[in-house]
Amino acid sequence: MKNLIVRFLREEEGLTTVEYAIAGGLVGAAVVAAFVDLGDAVEGVIVFITGELNTAGP
Repeated sequence: MKNLIVRFLREEEGLTTVEYAIAGGLVGAAVVAAFVDLGDAVEGVIVFITGELNTAGP
């Protein structure tokens, strides 16, 4: 039983999976942050265009 526990603790295959999960989470968070910033920029452009169209008049 002791050998089984020691072998389990020394096994690095599970650690690789955890590293991939952490890296994937960080990439996902970066993508979300980028889309939030992009959404804010697009909103600013739309507000600007709407304002210009409203002041131009018919």
